[in-house]
Amino acid sequence: MAQEEKDKLVDNQKEENIESIHETESSLENEDKVEKSELSEVESLKIELAEMKDKYIRLYSEFDNFRKRTSKEKIDLIKTANEEVVKAVLPTLDDFERALKSIGEDEHFKAAKEGMEIIFHKLLRTLESKGLKPMVAMGELFNVELHEAITQIPAPTEEMKGRILDEVEKGYYLHDKVIRFAKVVTGA
Repeated sequence: MAQEEKDKLVDNQKEENIESIHETESSLENEDKVEKSELSEVESLKIELAEMKDKYIRLYSEFDNFRKRTSKEKIDLIKTANEEVVKAVLPTLDDFERALKSIGEDEHFKAAKEGMEIIFHKLLRTLESKGLKPMVAMGELFNVELHEAITQIPAPTEEMKGRILDEVEKGYYLHDKVIRFAKVVTGA
């Protein structure tokens, strides 16, 4: 009987060892699964982080472009905000020039002419401080982008063909933008 008991004890111990081995194997498998799931979690978090960084960089770039564009538009708007007012004042400036030419050198109107010249130059300086620049057209080659040809007359010399012979109405720039084309007579 002792032998049978020993055999039972050995069998029980074998079974316990087998169970312990199975438990160890299953715990190792579980640890592998946990490591794999942790690893896949870490990898998925890394991928998600990379996507978030990419979205952040794109969003930041878009915002920076938006800021630059609105800043440029604001500067352009400020530069040209006076354009309508300046355009409305240009006929008055033309009238001043014509009045000064028509007065001439008559002694009776000398004081009036001096007063008008002072007002004219003050108005001109004020408009120039806002960015207005008169266009020089006399003797220049006709340029469609700057001049408006009213008529053509025979050129007095061969060099004057295609050039501006007379300026009927001055052209003006506002901050390097043409706000009024010069009305001219060209040589044919």
